[in-house]
Amino acid sequence: MESRNLFTFLVVVEEGGFTRAAQRLDYAQSSITAQIQVLETELGTPLFDRIGKKIVLTDAGRKLLPYAQEIAKMHALAKDAVHSVTEMGGTLMIGAPESLAVYRLPAVLREYRDRYPNVKITLKPGLCRELKDQVRSGQLDLAFLLQPEAEDKELHTELLVEEEMALIAPPGHPLAGLERVEPAQLRQETILHTEAGCTYRALFEQHLNSCGIFPDPSLEFWNIEAIKQCVMTGLGLSLLPLVTVQNELKEGKLLRLNWDDSLQRVSTQVVYHTKKWQSPALSELLQIISKHAAGWRQIPAPAVDTHAYLTR
Repeated sequence: MESRNLFTFLVVVEEGGFTRAAQRLDYAQSSITAQIQVLETELGTPLFDRIGKKIVLTDAGRKLLPYAQEIAKMHALAKDAVHSVTEMGGTLMIGAPESLAVYRLPAVLREYRDRYPNVKITLKPGLCRELKDQVRSGQLDLAFLLQPEAEDKELHTELLVEEEMALIAPPGHPLAGLERVEPAQLRQETILHTEAGCTYRALFEQHLNSCGIFPDPSLEFWNIEAIKQCVMTGLGLSLLPLVTVQNELKEGKLLRLNWDDSLQRVSTQVVYHTKKWQSPALSELLQIISKHAAGWRQIPAPAVDTHAYLTR
């Protein structure tokens, strides 16, 4: 059965006659009659009884009606769903660790929202390994990661910018006067950790452990802002992405130690499944991400005069 004939059947029922149905659909009445006849031939039974100028549904017509209504409903839903995607609508599920969600993505999401207000964006925080698993399983359309470069056959990975790491301390800290802070000089220092499972925390701990240093893991924070505030008060030192502390460094609230920076490099990356169809909404988001990433790569690290902080 052609859906067009079913839709005509519904309009005839709703309008109560062939003439009014023809007027509503802007068809010739003969076309309406022909479509209903085709439908009746296919089903092998009349759908209407013609009583004078009135028409009424036969038993077969009454049985067909709810199915025709359901088919029409599903047709409309399917059309709306496809239309929402092709017309920059729908939903995008995005994942990102806190450091990127707070310090890299706001400008990206703001531009995207301004351009495509009909696309709903859901941003889900998480650890990098969890986010990768969710992209693989299809729970996320894409994810931002902050980790060393790694190949994954299931995921398309685009490196956006290599992130510098900063070992931060409060102004006036004794280590600030050194031209270079060696790992051994951190042995007696309190280290404030990000949450377990954080990629750069794990790399930092591995680096210190390889030098025979095993920081107390009891001071663990889930929030970067909390870590920064605690460092400012002198509670300890911490290793954070430079992008997360640039403002405090410029304002003199924190200082960056000239430390033994020999960690494995971490990069901000965007990943999505290699087999995932790129909707127009997703494709446009990737283009905006690439544009902003070009700007991130052009911003130099702030120059920090650590000696000046000692006199404050």
